[in-house]
Amino acid sequence: MKKSTLKIVAKSILGVTTFLFSFGIFAQGPTNGLQPPNNFWRNVQFGGGIGLSIGSGYTEITIAPSAIYNINQVVSVGTSLQFGYISAKNDYSSTLFGASLIGLVNPIPQVQLSVELEEINVNTDYQYPGGSNTDTIWNTALYLGAGYRTGNVTIGVRYDVLFNNNNGYYSDPFMPFIRVYF
Repeated sequence: MKKSTLKIVAKSILGVTTFLFSFGIFAQGPTNGLQPPNNFWRNVQFGGGIGLSIGSGYTEITIAPSAIYNINQVVSVGTSLQFGYISAKNDYSSTLFGASLIGLVNPIPQVQLSVELEEINVNTDYQYPGGSNTDTIWNTALYLGAGYRTGNVTIGVRYDVLFNNNNGYYSDPFMPFIRVYF
């Protein structure tokens, strides 16, 4: 990975982490006996994912913080950020960043339906004998998903309705997921 790209990714991760943790700090501040008029923060949940895969010459690191606002017990909306780094020794290295808009519907407490619009930027540096090549793409995905929900955890699968086998980052339109919100 290029040093400048690594610095940008590191600063972005630090900025997002600071931003997300600052909500907890502000929530503990003095209220002077006044309650917020709409209790907005009581309806916000934070979650996300962290991934790490290390193998023989292969490294993958993913950080994906997210937040949702519970409109009521059935409907929630939110957003997610995504940062990642993938490296296959002597083949390629790739950095990605992006964001998603999320809509969740719980028709019954155990079932969660979702729609998620994701936009990611992928920068890949390929190495091969005698040279190298750099490729940058934007990948847009529109996922429709369904999962089993218990407490704050949902396990399910989502399908990218915009999937194009010839143009995109992912190799399959189906993607399993685990969502956790606190």
